[in-house]
Amino acid sequence: MDLEKHPQQPAAIRASDADRDRIADILRDAMAEGRLTAEEHSDRIDSVYRAKTVAELEPLVQDLPAPGGDARREPASAAYDPVDPSVPVAAENLIAVFSSSTRKGRWRIGGRTNAFALFGSVEIDLTEALFGQRLTVINATSIFGNVEVRVPENITLRGGGTGIFGNFEVDTLEAANPEAPVVVINGYAVLGNIEARPKRGKRIADLRGRMRKHLGH
Repeated sequence: MDLEKHPQQPAAIRASDADRDRIADILRDAMAEGRLTAEEHSDRIDSVYRAKTVAELEPLVQDLPAPGGDARREPASAAYDPVDPSVPVAAENLIAVFSSSTRKGRWRIGGRTNAFALFGSVEIDLTEALFGQRLTVINATSIFGNVEVRVPENITLRGGGTGIFGNFEVDTLEAANPEAPVVVINGYAVLGNIEARPKRGKRIADLRGRMRKHLGH
């Protein structure tokens, strides 16, 4: 066969990790916007990481708006003092290997946080956190470990993940206020535990005032 006359079709190209991450990000945003249920998101994420070619990835997002489209962007809520989008913000990494890692109290939560527990425990308490954006994503991995996330009662909490001889449990919430922060938990637990739930009695009040005071405005 003359390969120059029969070039490989793009659909047959092997998928890279970057290709899978791109599709996973689209699915994550779709769930945060309510376009996918947690179950649908979980099923599609499983397919993403089983896919071997680009052709297997694209159908997973063909019914969703294209990245960067107007339908995928929500205006900043008036309840927020958002961070400057032109300034890159690195994801925060919380790692516990035969140890523990805790993040709580008054702190600014970024758009993305990665939590990894290997024979250890990670605790993330958002009940006093300052939100500079509407959508916050926490990617959690637990291997013979434990990751716990606690949130205020009056935000939206969603999640999608897998437990392999382990537990992945997110107590979903839908805030009455459409401007409330949205926290999405993604991940998988292998012989470990990942759980996210509201903390009784903890609520965000006067978010705009709290953030302006914190920023010195």
